[in-house]
Amino acid sequence: MAEPVVLIAAAMAVPSGFYRPLVAEIESRGWQARALPTRGFERGKPIASRSADWSYGSEIQAIADAVAAARAEQPDRPVILLGHSLGAQLVAGHQIHHPPADGFITVGASVPHFRSYPYGGLGVLAMGVSVPVVTRLRGYLPKPFFGAPGAQTLMREWARFVRSGRPPFDVPHRITSPTLVVQLQGDAYAVSASNKVFTEMMIDPAAVTRWVYTRDAAPEGGTTHHVRWVKTPGPVVDRIVEWWATAAS
Repeated sequence: MAEPVVLIAAAMAVPSGFYRPLVAEIESRGWQARALPTRGFERGKPIASRSADWSYGSEIQAIADAVAAARAEQPDRPVILLGHSLGAQLVAGHQIHHPPADGFITVGASVPHFRSYPYGGLGVLAMGVSVPVVTRLRGYLPKPFFGAPGAQTLMREWARFVRSGRPPFDVPHRITSPTLVVQLQGDAYAVSASNKVFTEMMIDPAAVTRWVYTRDAAPEGGTTHHVRWVKTPGPVVDRIVEWWATAAS
């Protein structure tokens, strides 16, 4: 089997260029990789505003278009989707509602329901409550709010997810394509409980390979931080390559 193409769906408010070290590390293994554009956060592209809005559904469709294009360009290569944080939520929606990619990798994935977080999740709940109010007044989510400048519809859907624990898309069945779930030790955004709920809600247990990236496994100068792990991604890519050798056999 040919080596895969990995398409990376970014975390909230993280531009695609941030993933250059991850793309380079994946490609050093003879694979292909590219980070999908993060709408509203790419240099020279429109940002969210009262007149520029998008949703979970439109972002899931963009992933579906990217998968279809990758398959058309190189039909002999498997396509793997790597979803980071919000990107994992979007990829889950894709895997459930569109022809699925051959493999799914989640890093820092969560169901961001406030009840999964420490101290009663009051800080997370505050965001879930404030976003609808602010976006109604401004037509989008302005700085300095988390995820800003954020699209009104997507951020309202995310806030509802925070309050209710119900994703902004139906889950009529769980994902059955091979899935590697990477939990980052000490991740304050995708805490262990929220990662567990995501995995159980979205993915068939038979499809799951779970790996905890511990702090002592990080390279010198590296970290398991929710976002900064991307700067030194070698251990994560090592695990991905090992997982796929088994999943694809």
